Amino acid sequence: MPGLLRGMAKTAAVVGTATATRNAVNRRQADKNAAANAQAMDTANAQQVPAPQAPTLSAAPQEDIITQLERLGALKAQGLITEQEYAAQKAKLLGT
Repeated sequence: MPGLLRGMAKTAAVVGTATATRNAVNRRQADKNAAANAQAMDTANAQQVPAPQAPTLSAAPQEDIITQLERLGALKAQGLITEQEYAAQKAKLLGT
């Protein structure tokens, strides 16, 4: 009986270590994804040079902002960006 308990304790330790390792790897990958996304957003924002033109009431720019906000919301929901990153990007998009 003591051998069985020792074996169960070993198995529990191995499973616990494997779970902790998997969680650490997943967290690291999520951090990398968030950093890559933030860099891509910064690059995309830096490349957008507005052409001088009179403001119009077209729906296209509004849809573009909505699409970007939806993407930001999805990234936040997936845990790829923090609440602070989401708020900063949202404010940037809305010009506030």
